[in-house]
Amino acid sequence: MARPTPLSGFPELLPRQRAAELAVLDSLRATFELHGFASIETRAVEPLDQLLRKGESSKEVYTLRRLQAEPDTDDSSSAAGLGLHFDLTVPLARYVLENAGRLEFPFRRYQIQRCWRGERPQEGRYREFTQADIDVIGRDELSFDADVEVTEVMAEALSRLPLPAVTLQVNNRKLIDGFYRGIGASDPAAVIRTVDKLDKVGEDGARRLLADQAGLDGAQVEQCLALARISGTDSSFAARVRALGVEHPLLDEGLGDLVRVLDAAAHTQSERFTVVADLKIARGLDYYTGTVFEGRMATHGDLAICAGGRYDTLASDGRATYPGVGISLGVTRVVAPLVARGLLDGSRSVPSAVLIALPSDDDRPRGRTVARALRARGIATEVAPSAAKYGRQIRHAERRGIPYVWFPGAEGAVDQVKDIRSGDQVDADADTWMPPAADLRPHIISPSTRESAP
Repeated sequence: MARPTPLSGFPELLPRQRAAELAVLDSLRATFELHGFASIETRAVEPLDQLLRKGESSKEVYTLRRLQAEPDTDDSSSAAGLGLHFDLTVPLARYVLENAGRLEFPFRRYQIQRCWRGERPQEGRYREFTQADIDVIGRDELSFDADVEVTEVMAEALSRLPLPAVTLQVNNRKLIDGFYRGIGASDPAAVIRTVDKLDKVGEDGARRLLADQAGLDGAQVEQCLALARISGTDSSFAARVRALGVEHPLLDEGLGDLVRVLDAAAHTQSERFTVVADLKIARGLDYYTGTVFEGRMATHGDLAICAGGRYDTLASDGRATYPGVGISLGVTRVVAPLVARGLLDGSRSVPSAVLIALPSDDDRPRGRTVARALRARGIATEVAPSAAKYGRQIRHAERRGIPYVWFPGAEGAVDQVKDIRSGDQVDADADTWMPPAADLRPHIISPSTRESAP
């Protein structure tokens, strides 16, 4: 068989790298569950008319069909118009509608799952990727406290990971919509879509677009840009907004909401993680109605690693409307570029914390007995593949990143275990010995921060 050619946009990780990704996923799950979010998993496919309802380009949706399907048969997937989901929000809306009678509202869910998107592959943009979403969904109404909560949860989840510096930018659509109405903009939605492009087109480009596409005069354009320049990590940003002299009830409401969100996330602020009110963040999609989020990592340039916001009409069945608020984190978008640059790795390539050394091949049954005793207490253990010299068995453990080597004692003698990193060797009993908690499973190593997280 000829050597296979890698497929662009479908990243695969080596075992040590995959261990780092799994540690990221485990940390996210733990944080989400600490806040009471329940896990769900939805099917990989959805009807095409549902997938395209969000405004997604049909060029980016992968359709599903059997290779030998007959176009005119009822069981043809292509005839049914099925496609792979490109995010987890569309499946969530369908899931809520189908199960509304069996769910308790507000429905708090997290979902970590694969998605597929047919875009041009490049660093940080993939055709197959993992997303981690949290959402709170209400029936007919949803308290603003949910906006505050999802901000706090995602902020905690990111701040617990030893990643390069992350900034979670937060804004409020009511604030900017009210501001644009307050300056007399006739089409606030057009202004929002233009301001959302500010980082790409720059201020000069935004001036032209605001005049040409949103119909603003020179003074209105400068007020929009002045608002977009405001940012801050505490509530003092609100005074700078007030100083612009614009008044509107929506502006007042949105400003108060954004201050509450920022105050709630204040405890997560650190040197490597910042929550900032950034009034140029707009999220150009029209279905956002309140809080909006974008998260960026220092190593990823302009690429957002997470995004989301408040949407007051996630779905409706004609009798009830289901508002929600949520954030999506691109796990693959975070992990794959860091792995490629050597900024993220796993502490070892195998789950094993202990290697049972073999004095001879005749000792293999005794080695297996020790391994079973350790595994019974949750210590991942493997037996050496051969009874080579102890030096070679230790090097085998080193290559795999296994921190401890267990030496069965001679008949009637006590077993010993060696930490091959420090060289410390002590007497040990398989029924009582326990390694430090940090050594039980592989953990994340982030050379850029010189830190690791168990």
